[in-house]
Amino acid sequence: MDSKNIRVAALKYAVHNASTHEGRAKTGPVLGRILAEFPSLRQRVNEVASIVNEVVEEVNSFSFGQQQEMLSERWPELLETRRKEEKKGLPPLNNVSRFSEVRTRFAPNPDGPLHLGSAEPIIFCDEYARMYNGKFILRYEDTSPDVKSPIPKMYDWILEDLEWLGVKIDEVYAQSDRLEIYYKYAERLLKMGSAYVCTCESTDFRKLYMAKEACPCRELPPETQLERWEKMLDGTYNKGDAVVRIKTDLNHPNPALREWPALRIATNTHPRTGDKYRVWPLYNFSCGIDDHEMVISHIIRGKEHEVNTLRQKQLNILLGWEYPEIINVGRLGLEVGILSKSKIRAGLEAGTYNSWDDPRLGTLRALKRRGLQPETIRELMIQVGPKPINATLSWPHIASINRRNIESRANRYFFIKDPVPLQVSDIDREHIARLPLHLDYPDRGSRDYLIKLDNGQASFVISRDDVEKMSPDRLVRLMGLFNVEITGMDQSGVYASYHSEGHQEARSVEAIFIHWLPENVGIKAHVVMPNASIVKGLVESECLDLKIDDMIQFERFGFVRVDSAKPFVAYYAHR
Repeated sequence: MDSKNIRVAALKYAVHNASTHEGRAKTGPVLGRILAEFPSLRQRVNEVASIVNEVVEEVNSFSFGQQQEMLSERWPELLETRRKEEKKGLPPLNNVSRFSEVRTRFAPNPDGPLHLGSAEPIIFCDEYARMYNGKFILRYEDTSPDVKSPIPKMYDWILEDLEWLGVKIDEVYAQSDRLEIYYKYAERLLKMGSAYVCTCESTDFRKLYMAKEACPCRELPPETQLERWEKMLDGTYNKGDAVVRIKTDLNHPNPALREWPALRIATNTHPRTGDKYRVWPLYNFSCGIDDHEMVISHIIRGKEHEVNTLRQKQLNILLGWEYPEIINVGRLGLEVGILSKSKIRAGLEAGTYNSWDDPRLGTLRALKRRGLQPETIRELMIQVGPKPINATLSWPHIASINRRNIESRANRYFFIKDPVPLQVSDIDREHIARLPLHLDYPDRGSRDYLIKLDNGQASFVISRDDVEKMSPDRLVRLMGLFNVEITGMDQSGVYASYHSEGHQEARSVEAIFIHWLPENVGIKAHVVMPNASIVKGLVESECLDLKIDDMIQFERFGFVRVDSAKPFVAYYAHR
């Protein structure tokens, strides 16, 4: 196999590798595929590796769109393979025939906004409801005013987050509106002798149930239980004096499944119902009843709810109900970004975080502000799949999916971070720089700059980061314009002389390629970074015409989301 054919093979696999890895091919996988396909080349591995290195470097100089175009034109079979992998869907649901309709539910506590971990059950429930032409139910589980008090604005925020994710909500409920339903079932169980009102001290009760012994309240007649129930409702009993418990097997090997509490007294004012109710259901009681009342077919929730599932099954047996199908999913973690609502709330109270959408957080509102797209989150969750395995999501992986989703629509602009003056002399003539808004979509137009001269000189601004890479006599390429040779540097700026116009000439001597703006052209801009720090600089004046939520790419800096046009503020997403 001659070097020409080795190069063709290297190009094929480098383009494919780049298209599946954020537009950046890596030498190792490309070399591995060639040697696997042509084992005889192992004897010439150094020669092959040298060719692969050259090809990979060339491919990585292409835009992502150019890589995609080359792949689709020359090796469409590889593109089709990648598309099939990307279109991976969820596995089918079990035992669908048990139900007349697939009905899934997402049941958040409105004590904080949704976060990336919340998106896992949301997307699964929504996808399955769509897959089976079923229903998606949103249920606010807001019956803990003393422990996890709801935050009024979160009801609307959750709706907004779901709408942003593209979820179709068919029915909405709030458990705080359903107290009378829970009371009805509590009274039913008390009359049946399947529940009782316990007035034991908590420490005394714990000793009894750990010893698998009944408390004195357990075998009191239903009439007495109902009298005690009325005292819970009318205020005779104070908070902590009484709790309704479900009768279970005292000898059950798991203590958590013995005599668990169903309703208790809470005295904090509820933001939606005020002081109307003082007896509130605990999670397993309200959840078990609602899943039956709302005819939920499939429950998708974290595997840490296994005990809750067993408690709710106990409740269903007592009431003669069938239990929905359960899909346990693992807990999602995020390498960067806080997901815990309690930690976020503590950070807000301490002033560590600025708001619920602080870029250091993993809330959906924070991720949206950073430029994460809803289709990225959906694709990510489908990749994870409904498995009972904990997973930690890496930001580079999230960014790779997001980049693919925004790359084609993100126009390009220059952002001059921490501007430094650049004076170029000996320019042969006026030049026009036509900088395309997107290399792959020339029909979108360009940003055009006429470089006017004053005695053969022109003034620019460049980023300080680039200045630190320069030295006298070094050739520098002003992207889209011309090449200059550095002649001097001091506290007031950088000095250079015009060298040449050719792009290839700059590449041949490994010139530094930098972005720039003519002096007095840029507008002030702030970019909020993932650690909440602010980078200041100048952007092109065309950025004033951008809209909030527009995704753009600052060349050689990264993708950003426009947060404000006047003044110009953007949030950094990723490279």
